[in-house]
Amino acid sequence: MTTRPHRPCPDDTQPTRDPFVDWVREATPYIHAHRGRTFVIAFGGEAVADARFPELVHDIALLHGLGIRLVLVHGARPQIEQRLRDQGAQLRYVNGLRVTDDRALACVKEAAGMVRVEIEALLSLGLANSPMAGVRIPVVSGNFVAARPLGVIDGVDYAHTGSVRRVDHRTLRTLLDQSMVALMPPLGYSPTGEVFNLSAADVARSAAVALGADKLIFLTESMESSQHPTLAPNLLARDVDALLAAETLPDELATCLRAGAEACRHGIRRVHLVERGDPGALLRELFTHDGSGTLISAEPYEDLRPARIDDVTGILELLRPMEERGVLVRRSRERLETEIERFHITERDGLVTACAALYPYPADDMAELACLAVHQDYRGGHRGERLLEHLSTLARAQGISRLFVLTTQTAHWFQERGFQPAGLDALPMEKRALYNFQRNSKVFIKTLQSTSPA
Repeated sequence: MTTRPHRPCPDDTQPTRDPFVDWVREATPYIHAHRGRTFVIAFGGEAVADARFPELVHDIALLHGLGIRLVLVHGARPQIEQRLRDQGAQLRYVNGLRVTDDRALACVKEAAGMVRVEIEALLSLGLANSPMAGVRIPVVSGNFVAARPLGVIDGVDYAHTGSVRRVDHRTLRTLLDQSMVALMPPLGYSPTGEVFNLSAADVARSAAVALGADKLIFLTESMESSQHPTLAPNLLARDVDALLAAETLPDELATCLRAGAEACRHGIRRVHLVERGDPGALLRELFTHDGSGTLISAEPYEDLRPARIDDVTGILELLRPMEERGVLVRRSRERLETEIERFHITERDGLVTACAALYPYPADDMAELACLAVHQDYRGGHRGERLLEHLSTLARAQGISRLFVLTTQTAHWFQERGFQPAGLDALPMEKRALYNFQRNSKVFIKTLQSTSPA
């Protein structure tokens, strides 16, 4: 019998951190949250042509193994263009739209069939000593998309180029319920038996909306524009509209952004754009706090809201490091539970990223700002400023004109935001009676600007 070598801890009192264990612990909440959810993942034919495509398939297989219901939508543009070149022809574009004549349609059918078979083959791979060892993933493709022709636009007949009319979501749901992966090519069919060349982004968006998917994910070839090296990590649908109006973006990136914003407007809560060429980017986007791509949502991704009783554990975890360093006064769970209505938090994927509390002293026309804390992994994102402004607004709404803080180590942060030093005698009598002289906290006061018209 073989045994593993013993690995002594270099310091029994300070064990070394294991990055792998830390990653698993960070990923665990997402693993639980994603199980049983429906994700639509779209990628282009460039991904299939890449020698590293098996790595992406392994990551997709991992998602399936974690209980995620998957719909894969693939493109086939490079494969189509290669077949046209072999015949001495090329795909024609007018006003950014493809014109699919009879010869092009034949190439579309051949290319889509070839790409489908390659994907199915890789998802069927089960060799020992490979990431797919012992795995069998049933894959089903079919005529899930009913399409209509684009027709004639501005005098141009787009022939066999079409748009999605509807998606057979009932059949797709039945397949997903049976733990199958649904594979959707960029093809659609009409009741008269015609075949139409479709945009993979249009198919993916339509499938996600029809299924009420939890996520729509575009694996893009580029996440860069001429003016911005990278897209912002978070965009609202309205931000996408402004971005597309202001910048000239690569066609594929613009198409995915437009489809993502439209999906958000039709009920998809989160759309992700992930650079396909970045190894492991899909897993980092789905299983880490910060992700690796760009998230599009209809509403702000990070929620600022009043704290609830079920936020107590998250707030305690957030406050503990600052309490241990003496920055904040230690609060018990019992005290926090009784004062939870004083707290407001910012939350991201169930993680409390920042918190602050407001304690009014209306008789003195003052309120205390307390327990302002930001998660160490989320500093630099103006979360503290957002909470300060939010609680200042709440204080003004209660008729309070002055905000005070007691601090031992963050005086400069408050001074930079308009707080002025003051003596103990400036505090409300009730607060003065509770002052801890051992901590020797400094007092700072800020006069709140009135929002009422002059």
